Amino acid sequence: MDKWGTLAERSVIEKTMEALKANGISAYYVETGADAKKKFLEILPEGAEVMNNSSTTLLTLGLDKEVNESGRYNSVRNKLMKMDRKAQNREMQKMGSAPEWAVGSLHAVTQKGELMWASASGSQIPGYANGADHAILVVGTQKIVEDWREGFDRIYKHCLPLEDVRAMKVYGAPSSVNKLFVINKDRSGRIHLIFVNEVLGF
Repeated sequence: MDKWGTLAERSVIEKTMEALKANGISAYYVETGADAKKKFLEILPEGAEVMNNSSTTLLTLGLDKEVNESGRYNSVRNKLMKMDRKAQNREMQKMGSAPEWAVGSLHAVTQKGELMWASASGSQIPGYANGADHAILVVGTQKIVEDWREGFDRIYKHCLPLEDVRAMKVYGAPSSVNKLFVINKDRSGRIHLIFVNEVLGF
């Protein structure tokens, strides 16, 4: 396993959590995926409008099904799946960009408390940036990096090759890093980040 797939030491996790909190991001630590799922459901209010962005981590934990199939939440994705992309594209963009809650994961978290994403389409970025009233991110601690330079290395050398494999299976075409996004600070209480002491996602 390469260094970007190795779980972080507890001291590094604690340092990163303190930095996140100083940047306005609520940070939590749990040991297992089951604990992460429980914490996620504690934070997300029943009946909330939720956009679950594409996330291998959420898929692994079954949280996509909780959001879209349990009937306990107002799923934006379910609504989008019933709409006509050609005739309703603008309306669909607005719905996906400004939900009450945006949930998913990311590609790197720096020890300075910066959140990093890469995207081919950029569809998940508006909600995380400011469009969503609240966000929940579930993150394996292997995604902690020293700084944004190492974060970019992780994205290009670790995440992209793995995403290429997934994209070829799902879409029949490789992926690409077309857009990069970093949050340095946010308004207190909007973003909730759950660190999990398991290798989840990539």
